[in-house]
Amino acid sequence: MPRILTVKEAWHLTPHMIRVTFSGSDLEGFPEGREGANCKLMIPEPGETRDAFVQRLANGPTPSRRTYTVRAYRPEAQELDIDFVDHGPNGLASAWAINAKPGSFLGFAGPGPVKVKDFYADWYLVAADPSALPVAAAALEAMPRDAKGIAIFEIPSEGDRYPINTPEGVEIHWMMHEDAHSPSVAQVDFIRNMDWPNGTVQTCIAGESGVIKALRTFLLTEKQLPKKGRLHRGLLENRPCGRRTPDRETR
Repeated sequence: MPRILTVKEAWHLTPHMIRVTFSGSDLEGFPEGREGANCKLMIPEPGETRDAFVQRLANGPTPSRRTYTVRAYRPEAQELDIDFVDHGPNGLASAWAINAKPGSFLGFAGPGPVKVKDFYADWYLVAADPSALPVAAAALEAMPRDAKGIAIFEIPSEGDRYPINTPEGVEIHWMMHEDAHSPSVAQVDFIRNMDWPNGTVQTCIAGESGVIKALRTFLLTEKQLPKKGRLHRGLLENRPCGRRTPDRETR
């Protein structure tokens, strides 16, 4: 049976990112150290009561599900943070997060395993669009504090710079891309043209599937990274490359 999580507070972390903090006894036994791991959120219908939602989880019909990322868990306070990109009221999960307030609830399954478990490289390459910032941030915050590398993030506006506890040796580049519905090649162009340091490279690249495909091709064929040096992850897997939907998920 999924957990039923209750909102403690929700606020705009940036103009286009909503942080929702859940708390309460339903988080008892939640595993530690899963920042960056996938979880499944089950979204209640507008106006649905908690009792009706619990009955629906048990007996159907199955609520709509979305995949998100564990951003932070504080076991001493039994608090869990999940970040949602604000797509406006048209996205299912976005609309829920926009309207979330203390006492709001949803279903939760997971978390799965952490995607990036080991850090072994001489330098790191991290890239993400807004939907992938939580998983990229978790990877950066888990790195050794003496790690070196480059992180390239696309965001809609200057105000959307996302707070990340990044190692001092990782250089962050913020790129503005205002129209989330139009393709962008800025990250691909930047990575193609940047100066690559010597040594072992480890990558954490996440975001819209068309960008992931282009970067994977470049890293495999042109840079010829060995298998150990690749950690590619498309956040829109199971969807055609380049396809966009109104509710692109924060993972």
